[in-house]
Parts: sequence; C-alpha cells; structure tokens
Amino acid sequence: MDNMERIASFSVDHSLLVPGLYLSRRDREITSLDLRFKKPNTGDLLTNSEIHSAEHVVATMLRNHELKDGVIYFGPFGCQTGFYFLYDTRIISDEQAIDMLKTVFSAAAVYDGPMPGGSVKECGNFANLDMEASRRICAFYAELIADWSVEKWFYPEA
Repeated sequence: MDNMERIASFSVDHSLLVPGLYLSRRDREITSLDLRFKKPNTGDLLTNSEIHSAEHVVATMLRNHELKDGVIYFGPFGCQTGFYFLYDTRIISDEQAIDMLKTVFSAAAVYDGPMPGGSVKECGNFANLDMEASRRICAFYAELIADWSVEKWFYPEA
C-alpha cells in the first residue's frame, strides 16, 4: 500500500477552492467536472437532504435532456462539498456540458413537480428527500454558474 499512486483530486489544494465549476479530469473520451458548492475548510457542508434531493432532481433532468446519451454520471462527492458530472465528449462538447448544467440547474431551481424517485419503492432513503432543499441549492448553483465558461473552469493555483 505504500507505493499507491496518489489520485488526482487529492493533488488539488482544497483550501483554495471556492464554489464554482471545474474541470476535474479527462480519461480518454470521458470528462469529469467538479461542481463545487461549498468550501471544504469552512465546515459549511451541504446537508444530506440538500445533496440527496438535488441529486434526484438534477440527475433526472440530465438524463432527460436532449444530450442524455452523453451523460455518464451525476452524483455527490463523499466530502459533501458538491457533485461530479461525467460526460462523453464524443456526444457532448465542453461548451455543451456547461450550457447543459446551466439549463438543468435553472430548471431545477423552479421545479415544482413530484420528487423524482421519491418513494419507498424507488429510493432506499426517500424519507430525507426535500423538494424545497433541492430548489434552494439548485437556485444557488444556477446563479453561481450563470456566466461560467470553459475559460473559467480551471482550479486555482497555489
């Protein structure tokens, strides 16, 4: 175990990160974006309900988007500071991925339908789903990335 390769995300200085949208890595045709919501060193993390609820709504909307065939994964970080979005660059360009996220988070911020996957049959932790929590966190992020572009998605340097 002493000779394990350090994973790329541990090489980022997390004390410098601010909420935003960052290019995390590229693995052949798969690009991973880091959707950073909170600074990890502040102790101000997303709640389990915010994470879980936003994940249900945003993941569902991404998988219903016209470019859904290029969506690989949308899900939370273990550290509770944001989400990963993985997409296939053969189907979705970098610019389209950013536009897709802008569209989806804006729509999720005002979504007032039923919680996707919000029943005991569909989710093992359905009891902590909260549509208002999802709208609140999605509205925050939609506003944050409204003017984001590929020129802005690089991690800050120490």
